[in-house]
Amino acid sequence: MQIFSCDHCGHPVFFENVQCLQCGSALAFVPERMAVTAIEPVAGPAPATPPDPQAPQADPLWQPRSTDEGSTPQYRLCQNQTRYQACNFTVASDDPNPLCMSCRQTRILPDLSVPENVPRWIRIETAKRRLLYTLLRLGLADPRAKEGPIYQFMADLPGQAPVMTGHAAGVITLNVAEADDDERVRRRVQLFEPYRTLLGHLRHESGHYYWDQLVRDHPQRLADFRALFGDESQDYMQALQAHYAAGDGKPDWRPGFVSAYAAAHPWEDWAETWAHYLHMVDLLETAASYRTRIVLPSAEGAQPSRPADPFQEGRSSFDEWIAQWVPVTLLLNSLNRSLGQDDAYPFALSEQALRKLRFVHDVIAQAGAALEADAQPEATPA
Repeated sequence: MQIFSCDHCGHPVFFENVQCLQCGSALAFVPERMAVTAIEPVAGPAPATPPDPQAPQADPLWQPRSTDEGSTPQYRLCQNQTRYQACNFTVASDDPNPLCMSCRQTRILPDLSVPENVPRWIRIETAKRRLLYTLLRLGLADPRAKEGPIYQFMADLPGQAPVMTGHAAGVITLNVAEADDDERVRRRVQLFEPYRTLLGHLRHESGHYYWDQLVRDHPQRLADFRALFGDESQDYMQALQAHYAAGDGKPDWRPGFVSAYAAAHPWEDWAETWAHYLHMVDLLETAASYRTRIVLPSAEGAQPSRPADPFQEGRSSFDEWIAQWVPVTLLLNSLNRSLGQDDAYPFALSEQALRKLRFVHDVIAQAGAALEADAQPEATPA
C-alpha cells in the first residue's frame, strides 16, 4: 500500500485516515481517483422555508477541497461511515446505492446487536478494502462496475454447524471469529500454519473467485495451470481430509509450494500462490512509496536495492520484482526480530513456487490488459 499525501496541505496520510492531523481536513478514499482526498461539505443555497423535521433528510454532499477538474465532483460518505464509523470510502453523488463499492459487496453481516460483532465486522471490512485497493490497481476490479465477489461475514450460533471460511460459486464466507486475535492465533497453531491474518484470508479466498473468472473457462490457461499446479479434478474433500489428517507429519512441501496448505489440492495451491502474489505486490508498493534503499553486504561488496512501484513500472519485469523482493523481506524480518517479534515473512520461495507465481503474474497481466481494452471508448469512424 502506498503512502498518500493530503492534497490540501501535503502532509503524509494513510489509507484508513479520515482526518489530516496537520490541517484538520476531513479525508476519504475516492475510488474513482484511487486516492485519499481532502474533502469539504458542499455549500448549498439556504432553504426558502424551514425544513420539515419529520421529513427524511438527504445525506450531505462532499467535494474535494483541491481540484483541477473543470467541474467539481460531488460525493456522499458511505452509509457504513455515517452509521458506524466503519468505512472511509466515498459514493458518487448520483449513485443510488448508499454503500460504497466495497461495502455493497457484503450481503450478510453478523448480528450487530451483539456488541463484539461490531468491531469484528469493522476489522474485516478494513482488510477487505485493502484487498479491493490492490485488485483495482491490478486492473481486476473497476469502480464503475458491479461485478465482483459477494461476501458474507457470519458468526457461529448455538445449535448450528460452525461457519466455515471459504468460497463457493462467487460467494466468499468468513467466520468473524477470525477477527479476534486470540482465536486466529489458536487456529494458526492448531493447523500448523506460520502465517494467518484477515487480509491473508481474504486474498486467499479471492484467489478461488478469480480462478473461476480467469482460468476455469479458458482452455489454454487451464492446460497451462494443470501442467504447473496439477489436475484440479481430483476429489477436493478427500484431499483436504488427507491434508488435515496428516497434521504436522506432512511430507516436505517446500520444494514445490509456497505453503503447506498449498500442497493439499491444486485449487488450494493456486489460491495460496495468488494470495502470496498479492502480498508481494502490496509490500513492494509500500517499500517503493517510502523510497526504501536497502544495502545488503556480500562477498562482492555492498549491493544496493531500490524496490520499484510495481504499478508505476509495469508488470512485465517479474524477475526484477523477485530480485527486489528478497532484500525487502530480509529487512522486514530483521526489523521484526529487533522488536522481539516473529518473522513477518516466514517463507522461502523455491524455483517451482516462483514458476507458479510467474504464472499468476502473467494471468493477471493479461486480464488487466483485457479489462483496460474493454474500458476504452470505441473509435468513431471519420
